[in-house]
Amino acid sequence: MNQLKTAFLLVALTVLLVLMGRLLFGDAGTVTFLLLGVVMNGVAYWFSDRIALASAQAQEVSPADAPMLHRLADRLAIQYGVPKPKVYVSPDPSPNAFATGRNPSHAAICVNQGLLQILDEEELYGVLAHEFGHVRNRDILISSVVAVIAGTITLIANVAQWGMMFGGYGGRDDREQGAGGALVGLLMIILAPIAALLIQLAVSRSREFQADRTGAEVSGDPLALASALRKLERASQVIPSQTTQPAFAHLYIVNPLSGQTLAGLFSTHPPIEERIRRLEEMAGGLRRAS
Repeated sequence: MNQLKTAFLLVALTVLLVLMGRLLFGDAGTVTFLLLGVVMNGVAYWFSDRIALASAQAQEVSPADAPMLHRLADRLAIQYGVPKPKVYVSPDPSPNAFATGRNPSHAAICVNQGLLQILDEEELYGVLAHEFGHVRNRDILISSVVAVIAGTITLIANVAQWGMMFGGYGGRDDREQGAGGALVGLLMIILAPIAALLIQLAVSRSREFQADRTGAEVSGDPLALASALRKLERASQVIPSQTTQPAFAHLYIVNPLSGQTLAGLFSTHPPIEERIRRLEEMAGGLRRAS
């Protein structure tokens, strides 16, 4: 299902770019933005994971550099029956984590330095189990592709803004543009970021609930993940992220922009309270079953 969603989003990106090129730049824009769409599809599929890791300023760490991270990753790879992802650490002091990659054979897990400073081993295990859940559930490709699409849509808004600032969109007769051209540019500036957010919301909230459940089932300790979520939510509101770009916010286990007033108004993540409530219900069910 995620593969179908990914294909749909890539096609939608191409159609959107062609439409915007037509509206903003006429016939020349149609061809140019079609080519841009093809390029962006390739970039989104093959390089979205590298872009996400570069955005987080993450560096791959060896078992000697991060023995506990690798020990837990080795354990979870066996439990999930997937290849061990590459392990990265971001210098960001805001505690958080995300997974990315094309598929389980080309996956990476990244944790922020701030996360390693506030979680104990059981809580870290719960967080990594959640991220491995994204890997096994094959959320990582669609989430990474969406990040590139969101960034591209934002770029479109910027192009429209510059077009308005310079009084035209080039290649179209000024009489054809008139107020209509300016209105199109204004709509792009306003609606494009909203469209990017809606795409992120469409794929983020449900997959977080599912990864919580998958991670808790595999780890056997829903309360450890619940405890980690509490800590991460509180700390992320106090310690703002120094690396996260809005286009990549939905990748993280908790909203990395929750401490920013405007960004926090429309969260790409489900409410932490609801996630914790579901995990506590799972823990109660496990106790009754035992």
